[in-house]
Amino acid sequence: METLYFTHPSCRLHEMGGWHPESPERLDAISDQLLASGLMPLLDARTAPRATREALLRVHDASYLDFLSASQPQEGGYTSLDPDTLMNRHTLEAALHAAGAAVAAVDAVMTGQAETAFCSVRPPGHHAGRQRAMGFCFFNNVAVGAAHAMAAHGVRRVAIIDFDVHHGNGTEEIFAGDERVLMCSFFQHPFFPYGETSHPAANMLNVPVPAYTAGPAVRAIVAEQWLPRLEAHRPELILVSAGFDAHREDDMGQMGLVESDYTWMTERIVEVADRHAAGRIVSTLEGGYSLSALGRSVAAHIRALSKL
Repeated sequence: METLYFTHPSCRLHEMGGWHPESPERLDAISDQLLASGLMPLLDARTAPRATREALLRVHDASYLDFLSASQPQEGGYTSLDPDTLMNRHTLEAALHAAGAAVAAVDAVMTGQAETAFCSVRPPGHHAGRQRAMGFCFFNNVAVGAAHAMAAHGVRRVAIIDFDVHHGNGTEEIFAGDERVLMCSFFQHPFFPYGETSHPAANMLNVPVPAYTAGPAVRAIVAEQWLPRLEAHRPELILVSAGFDAHREDDMGQMGLVESDYTWMTERIVEVADRHAAGRIVSTLEGGYSLSALGRSVAAHIRALSKL
């Protein structure tokens, strides 16, 4: 069965200035590599819908949604929500489609249209909390998808896997203490967002790693810490915050992963999904700023999702 591939033209219109690493060219790098590798014709490409206010309100406060609407500039220029997180006049539309992609992907895998889906969307989401934008993120896309799965499809146990170089602090804030959700992550530490990570809620498996951690150590974390917790949780759906900025060519962080590490991690996630979740995985793009490494890594990830 084909892997679904969700994106939307608006995601290329959101931009925060030519200096900013979270650029529209990231999506071009992914699509170019998928075409060059011969993967794109094997995917079921779909246009991401807008997320509804109902879907967003499951994880964000109404006052925050209203704040974003009021903050969007109507003409040229930018509205700065923090030094790294800016809105242009297309940002809100892009963010709505990025979150909507996660919702549509969840609907598709839960109704048997596909086993797996990849959402090639931006802005990313895992730093966005209930009441704030942060770290290039506006809506928490993976959290919106997870909450939709539980509310609309009756999913009782969800796993969220986050392999971005940065801690998914917004996702943790939203789901900490919710026993239906197990979140497994590793991330460079100390590093942005510089939060407390040593005493997480019981449903949060945080594994901070030092700079220059490379593939063998990460694979050991997955095998020795993630997999036992995932087996015990028996997720009915797995969502992935798929950040590729832990790649050794990405100067956003200082980790040392390569494409084969993303393939290996994805294969382990697929095995868990096959055992417990009828193969259901929804993966959503987070970080990854070295364009060549990003394209190659996403291609490796999708190839493993598709069992090719």
